[in-house]
Amino acid sequence: MSGTSVDGIDVALVEINGEGQAIAIEVVGFEAIEFPNGVRDEVLEVTGSATSCGRISQLNFLLGRVFGDALATACKRLGVPLGRLELVGSHGQTIYHQAEPHLVRGLPVSSTMQVGEPAYIARVAGAPVVSNFRAADVVAGGHGAPLVPFADYILFRDAEVNRVTLNIGGIANLTAIPAGAGPERLIAFDTGPGNMVSDYLVEALTSGGERFDRGGRMAAQGEPDEDLLAELLDDPYYRAPAPKSTGRERYGAGFSASLLKRGLAPEVLVASAAQLTARTILLGIDRLVRPVMAVDELIVSGGGWHNLAIIEPLRDGLPHTRVRSTDDFGIGSDAKEAVAFAILAYEAFHHRPANLPSATGADRPVVLGSITPTYA
Repeated sequence: MSGTSVDGIDVALVEINGEGQAIAIEVVGFEAIEFPNGVRDEVLEVTGSATSCGRISQLNFLLGRVFGDALATACKRLGVPLGRLELVGSHGQTIYHQAEPHLVRGLPVSSTMQVGEPAYIARVAGAPVVSNFRAADVVAGGHGAPLVPFADYILFRDAEVNRVTLNIGGIANLTAIPAGAGPERLIAFDTGPGNMVSDYLVEALTSGGERFDRGGRMAAQGEPDEDLLAELLDDPYYRAPAPKSTGRERYGAGFSASLLKRGLAPEVLVASAAQLTARTILLGIDRLVRPVMAVDELIVSGGGWHNLAIIEPLRDGLPHTRVRSTDDFGIGSDAKEAVAFAILAYEAFHHRPANLPSATGADRPVVLGSITPTYA
């Protein structure tokens, strides 16, 4: 998969057996593959502006080829022959996500689009490919996101410990799993921007020399601007109930470019972006999780786990919560989202629903994904 940050292609090789809540998972290996020159720019340009059907079609096939090549590269690096693959799950690259219905020719329409032609991947893999995971949930009245809570439940539920799993990618999203609860009791939602705003600012402020704030070092050199944060935290999204989802349409280039116009010092801007991520996560926990359960453990994944300017405020804001990463559970913090979509692909291939209506707002459980057969 490639996430909202468009920072590379994550490839997880996973052995999966069993059924339902008894699924057994072993991560065989993980590789993060860089985009070829120019491909990331093409994704961002198509995602961030008005474009043409032709350009979207070309990007769809380009990314299918790039994803297939990334799969082959990962298998080679990990010493796993392509012939061992039995199934591939490809989330694809989101280029548009509109969870709330808009009137189109007088009819209410919600929509989402992930590109990366699965036929290309099937040709490389010699195995069927599950893709287009979000559409069925949207058609069922859901947001099409977050979909990872099903995997979070399989991987991290506990009979005695109240856990919140948190992924800080381009967007930050969490899943609250009450101790001993069934999947229908999960609470899940996007809290707001994850690394997306900080990444944009760092790339702009360094003229492309850096793409992200490694370890939170730039943010550590400044203090957040409290007036700016107060204004940003007034966004009604943070007061909205769950389920809810968001993306680049709200917190993408336009949002970040407006921050650059404030005339603040670079380190102040980046520190403010990191604080925005941390504080909106804490707001989400306080407003939507704590009324239902205590938070004994916060289990973090995604690139944000490596950013101390985000993680330290989270620790400070959750003094009675154990903050740890998915690495403690044998799943690398950078691999977790890709592992989650491997699980969703496995469920789709066996025709089992894997969305959680409590997380997405769908009116029923549905099978997620379309299956492209093995390339002949």
